[in-house]
Amino acid sequence: MENSEGVKIESTVVTEEPLISALDIALFVVIITVAYFWYFKRDKQSSSSEKKPYTIQPSSLSSIEQTSNSSFIKKLKSTGRSLVVFYGSQTGTAEEFAGRIAKEGARYKMKGMVADPEECDMADLVEMKEIQKSMAIFCIATYGEGDPTDNAMDFYEWLQNGDADLEGLNYAVFGLGNKTYEHYNEIAIYIDQRLEELGATRVHEIGLGDDDANIEDDFVSWKEKLWESVCSHYGIEETGEESNIRQYKLVDCSEVLPERIFSGEISRLKSYENQRFPFDVKNPYLSKIAVNRELHKSGDRSCMHIEFDIDGSKMRYDTGDHVAVYPKNSSELVEKIGELLNVDLDTVFSLLNTDEESSKKHPFPCPCTYRTALTYYLDITSNPRTHIMKELIEYASDPKDQEKLKLMASSTPEGKKEFHDWILRDNRNIVHILEDLPSVKPDLDHLCELLPRLQCRYYSISSSPKVYPKSIHITAVLVNYTTPTNRVNKGVATNLLAQLKPTNDELPQPTIPIYIRRSQFRLPPKSQTPIIMIGPGTGLAPFRGFIQERDYARKEGREIGEMVLYFGCRKKDEDFIYENELQEYVANGTLTKLHLAFSRDQPEKIYVTHLLEQNADELWNIIGEKNGHLYVCGDARSMAKDVHNIIVKVVMEKGQMTNSQALNYVKKMEQQKRYSADVWS
Repeated sequence: MENSEGVKIESTVVTEEPLISALDIALFVVIITVAYFWYFKRDKQSSSSEKKPYTIQPSSLSSIEQTSNSSFIKKLKSTGRSLVVFYGSQTGTAEEFAGRIAKEGARYKMKGMVADPEECDMADLVEMKEIQKSMAIFCIATYGEGDPTDNAMDFYEWLQNGDADLEGLNYAVFGLGNKTYEHYNEIAIYIDQRLEELGATRVHEIGLGDDDANIEDDFVSWKEKLWESVCSHYGIEETGEESNIRQYKLVDCSEVLPERIFSGEISRLKSYENQRFPFDVKNPYLSKIAVNRELHKSGDRSCMHIEFDIDGSKMRYDTGDHVAVYPKNSSELVEKIGELLNVDLDTVFSLLNTDEESSKKHPFPCPCTYRTALTYYLDITSNPRTHIMKELIEYASDPKDQEKLKLMASSTPEGKKEFHDWILRDNRNIVHILEDLPSVKPDLDHLCELLPRLQCRYYSISSSPKVYPKSIHITAVLVNYTTPTNRVNKGVATNLLAQLKPTNDELPQPTIPIYIRRSQFRLPPKSQTPIIMIGPGTGLAPFRGFIQERDYARKEGREIGEMVLYFGCRKKDEDFIYENELQEYVANGTLTKLHLAFSRDQPEKIYVTHLLEQNADELWNIIGEKNGHLYVCGDARSMAKDVHNIIVKVVMEKGQMTNSQALNYVKKMEQQKRYSADVWS
């Protein structure tokens, strides 16, 4: 446009001999353009350089690193390493295990590094054979209905679809799963088998960790035998050096400007003050609490109906999705740690990785205060793992405390029993340990390095976006219980939510960071398809959204299929949640049948599974004769297993099948997404 205007000016003023020629104008435009781009480029670089020291690096090979160093192989070679430990982690445990393995590699003359498969070109595994005495270890979690973790999805699909020659790759796999779920450690088992099929050499047999029992014990036992296999395979010996090497060093940040200090943000500094779409796990949305009301009518337990305001956030959800809530630890526990260790919690500090080649510069957003770290970033309420017991030994001044920690950190039968009884059975967290072993006074910065990250909590969304497009509803039971040591442990997220009550319009509304996690728990595509929903207690949550969505379709004049709900609770007059809503849906015809089980309203307990067995004809009519869908939500340990067994029994009897045929029928239902479960242990 500028050029065409220049030509036009030149053609119309030639005869007037102007003082400024077309060439002068063109040069002027070029100068202005260059100056403009130079100024804004400089400004952008200045801005980014100011923020660089305080942004949180990805926990493995970053995208920037990949551009300049496109392969983890190159990094192994350039840093003289021979061991790479990949992790597939949803909650941080697999990443923690990977770090512990990589750290121990030094004892076996195998310098290690931790890597996120999502940030690596996993096709470069074919080049591992170029590194002498090299090895790849995979710590892989399975979650959901036998799904890979988000960061391992691309690697999983590459293994499924590719046909790489992995001859010369030495590997081992440790899986993290839960036996209460049907697809126990499915992803780790697949990766272990697939790597062998592609020509890789298994150095040590797969380890299967069960989070429903003692996954720490499973991991430690596997790890000890792993190193024995490694020594045998490579012909090496353990160096015997078992000193506790710090991964991070303390940096004094007392001179850092206040605006450069993290105050609870997950990743980006000041992200809660300057909210930017899209919102996800590293960039949650600070949502207002619009509604927080009690659902229980009486009794000593509490169940909350909470509505998060997402108006203006551009966030979208589907019926059946989950919402992640970022909690924070109670100020009482945080203050207690400060008192026990005699530390000023408002001290500003940073933890910097001692390995300069590592892309994970900090264990959590730094710099921050100890108070911020203990409140927002560190898990101080769960049972610490044995490696923390081991690291605390050097801080015990009392020989008795020292011996107790040594015993619990050991892998002997006596040590395992002591750890199980004193930590797991008695449900001690780090605060309780410091209280009960008074001579143990660890440096707080070291404790911050050792403790795992505080994780977000997931809740089934109990609303439909068709009815509530500007809000997300959840149904949550307040968690409080007394431990064997007569301490009261409180659920981190639910106790925080219980305090966040909406105020009048003149005062700021309480807020909490959230984001939406997609789910495969979905209504059938056709509204005419009949469905059965089984959800005792808060298992009702996603079905409330299902019913709302079908009710919306009915009001639009669309045909809807049968909807049968099985709901159970203790007492009708105490914890029958959403009673009026459900009765209204029955009255208007949206909910075809409502089967209710109140376990304690009569001498003999009645559960939803009893009702399911009694209604075998109805069950088979919907799933067998009408090709309907069946959904289960709630406890995985007993209820979901019992439901599965009942379904198989009904299919056998009503479908006139053998046990094997019935199992295959139910398996096919699962594959077709006609049998879906949203369960927890």
